[in-house]
Amino acid sequence: METDSNSPDRVASANNEPNPGKFLIPRSQRQRFFIQFTLMTLIGWVVGGVASIALEKIILQSLSPSVATQPQTWSILVRSLSNVIFAIIFAADQSLVLYRYLPGWQWLFATSVGWLIANGVSTAWINYISTIVLSSPEDTLIFGFLSAIAYIISGIWLGICQWLVLRRYTAGIWWWNFLPSISFLLITILVWLLFLIQNLIPETYRTPILYWTGQGLTAVILGAIPAIGLCTLKRNVNRKTEVSA
Repeated sequence: METDSNSPDRVASANNEPNPGKFLIPRSQRQRFFIQFTLMTLIGWVVGGVASIALEKIILQSLSPSVATQPQTWSILVRSLSNVIFAIIFAADQSLVLYRYLPGWQWLFATSVGWLIANGVSTAWINYISTIVLSSPEDTLIFGFLSAIAYIISGIWLGICQWLVLRRYTAGIWWWNFLPSISFLLITILVWLLFLIQNLIPETYRTPILYWTGQGLTAVILGAIPAIGLCTLKRNVNRKTEVSA
């Protein structure tokens, strides 16, 4: 009797769990999974960010004078390429932990595409909002609020792409569509809190402290929230039955 090579049963057997139970992540492995997934997300965020920024600078500095006559067009293309590199590295690091429980390449593809769509949608909305808001203090406050809303809502696109993968292996997964938006909401609150306390930090060290604290906590949120969600998912019994048949 042949079994699906991508089924959760195959992954569980490879992980020496003869009876993994009803959850995608067995209870005995949840603490280790949470730490590993969050850590790999942090590494992916840092490595992906460094690699994408370095690639962008190298390409822009190596452009010939004839190409440099259209700097805006090439800047957009190079920025798009760097975003793709970042998304792939970010998703690949997460898939290195998830491959034990579901096909890693599917998570890599879904997360990369979802991240790029969410980033593109939020950027487009923020740019549009900036064109209709004036420069008065009241308008600046409105712009910040609307930009935050656009950023939070854009997380749904990442959730949908990941849901398309998870629904094949887990049950009752509809709420995952909104989980990335929860992460984005927490990141928005984090940025707001850092803004409030910035005057408490010595001006000499303010910029690096705020930057690295914001980046580090952002990565932790992007890893911890989905890790918690993944630990609560239950296996798709119907798919398991179909595979056994």
